[in-house]
Amino acid sequence: MASPSPTLPILGGVLAAIGASLCCVLPLVLVLLGIGGAWMSLLTDMRPYTPYFLIVVVALFGWAGFQLYRPVEQCSPGSVCAIPAARRRYRFLFWTAALISLVLVTGIYWIPWIA
Repeated sequence: MASPSPTLPILGGVLAAIGASLCCVLPLVLVLLGIGGAWMSLLTDMRPYTPYFLIVVVALFGWAGFQLYRPVEQCSPGSVCAIPAARRRYRFLFWTAALISLVLVTGIYWIPWIA
């Protein structure tokens, strides 16, 4: 049986990072796009859930990293981790998504400098 593709955990990690940044980064992005309104204050209600989203981000990126960086000998033939070109592409995707997620998750620390 082929091992699962790391696409889903990477995509899930980015979505969880977006969820973790709903209270902080999303209002800034919406204001920069010219979208505003009183409803945006409701996004701050998501603040207590940020630690749970962070746990999901770390877990999903950890799972994807495990799939991409395990030894080739442990990979099923024909799976993503067994094909060198696919492995390189997914590693690039992994690190790009991890960087985007890091920016989103740490938004609470750098947004006050911008705003």
